[in-house]
Amino acid sequence: MQQVVVPQFLDVEDKIIGPITVRQFIEMLAGLIIIVIFYKIFDFSLFIVTSLIVFAMDVVLAFAKINGQAFHLFLLNFIQTLRNPKLKTWRKDIDLKVLAGRLAAPLEEKIPTVRRKQLSTSKISEIALIIDTGGIYAGENGGTTQ
Repeated sequence: MQQVVVPQFLDVEDKIIGPITVRQFIEMLAGLIIIVIFYKIFDFSLFIVTSLIVFAMDVVLAFAKINGQAFHLFLLNFIQTLRNPKLKTWRKDIDLKVLAGRLAAPLEEKIPTVRRKQLSTSKISEIALIIDTGGIYAGENGGTTQ
């Protein structure tokens, strides 16, 4: 049989420049492009303020991890949870008309009661011995239990 190399560490991203991954590099490049656009559009004081905000958001987006998960995935999961929460809550609103109708309806079915006969201690010990021996011991009556 041919041996196959099974890949390990599937969640580790490829590094391109030191500890920076491809995703982080692209995110930082996108932030740099936005800062250059702000440099061309705004005056210098507004450029400094907006570029610091964009740079801070870009660094958080590229390098921050929450519970071992990249920040952009955490952010997407957070927005998805806000839009469609999976936690179902019970509102205890009782409709009195429905409740009165349920109480007034007669019980159609009675639950049958099953009566079991009491087993003696010796009979329980004999059944336990049959189970423990795997059926090799058949019991005093030849395997018939009453």
